Amino acid sequence: MHTAIINSDKTQHFTELEERYNAHNYESLPVVLTKGKGVHVWDVDGKKYYDFLSAYSAVNQGHCHPKIIETLIEQSQKLTLSSRAFYNDALGEYAEFITKYFGYDKVLPMNTGVEAVETAIKLCRKWAYEVKGIAENKARIIVCANNFHGRTTGIISFSTDPSAKKNYGPFATGFEIIPFNDLNALAKTLTDKNVAGFLVEPIQGEAGVIVPDDGYIAKAKQYCADANVLFIADEIQTGLCRTGKMLCCDHENVRPDILILGKALSGGTLPVSAVLADDEIMLTIKPGEHGSTYGGNPLASKVAITALKVLQEENMAENSEALGNIFRQELQKIKSSHITEIRGKGLFNAIEIKHTDKDAAWKLCLELKENGLLAKPTHSDKIRFAPPLIITKEQLMECMGIIEKSLKVLD
Repeated sequence: MHTAIINSDKTQHFTELEERYNAHNYESLPVVLTKGKGVHVWDVDGKKYYDFLSAYSAVNQGHCHPKIIETLIEQSQKLTLSSRAFYNDALGEYAEFITKYFGYDKVLPMNTGVEAVETAIKLCRKWAYEVKGIAENKARIIVCANNFHGRTTGIISFSTDPSAKKNYGPFATGFEIIPFNDLNALAKTLTDKNVAGFLVEPIQGEAGVIVPDDGYIAKAKQYCADANVLFIADEIQTGLCRTGKMLCCDHENVRPDILILGKALSGGTLPVSAVLADDEIMLTIKPGEHGSTYGGNPLASKVAITALKVLQEENMAENSEALGNIFRQELQKIKSSHITEIRGKGLFNAIEIKHTDKDAAWKLCLELKENGLLAKPTHSDKIRFAPPLIITKEQLMECMGIIEKSLKVLD
């Protein structure tokens, strides 16, 4: 457990409340937030910070985007939930909007990202048995080492992170783990006729923003197509303009057979996720075979339409692409001996810290916090930098100054 000096009585009060009454399943940075607007958040003492985590890319559009909040308030006063036992006047409109937006026949709406991944797995298996003709219970899905697709028992079954798996077994079968960014390994597994799908993050986020070689995603998609295997892209964190295109797969002109979205689909206001596919795949699931009480609720439907519109109207993909390039260039200029690697695409970036102190990345994040910028380590030696996509060049340069100054704490 990391320790940190907490000076404020207010901060102490709220952290102690969580510590006492909340499950200890997160180790949070010692800052208690009370307000967010655009690229900034404020703590309970009124201190202002740049948010460089964006709630793990759920607030790509910025905190409390006025158009998204306006839609949220307006719809929340009319109808929030009807369940799918009945039709409502928002879901059809949303379904038409999102399918045309991404170019698919159908959408299956869910709530959290992990629910969408579970849905994609079920959909892939249903297609495998009813369309591809794999024998019942024999379908296999290929996944990558160091993946992060969520934390349900089904999904941690194919995690390679010991902290995600220890003492949670027994685990689900039907998955094969191969190295990420290894086309030879993929080609080898695809020779098995029982392989139904390949589930992949175009950039591995939780692993530390691991960017594959150019051409990896396009070739992987082609290999899958040649083998009659579904290419399933988990774009929950990499999608919705985070990497400089609407989808990360767009960098290589790849259209996934099954597309998984979440996080910024609501602009960070409520859980909204989606699985998109064409009829041949989607219509294998019949009424009563899969569902969700909240999936496709009117509030989520209306908010998601606005959240998607805002991304395009405000050119967030272009801003992400341009400022991401500047960010990595400026990081290179700092020439810190403590940074061993800089990687990323668009405004989805990470640095790797090398230091004799195993807590160096945590200490750097504490120093960044003191200097007005919030980020969080992943896997102890990596720090993700992912600000809201509305950040300006002037704000970004100010943040570069904060990062350069804060790095001195490791000297």
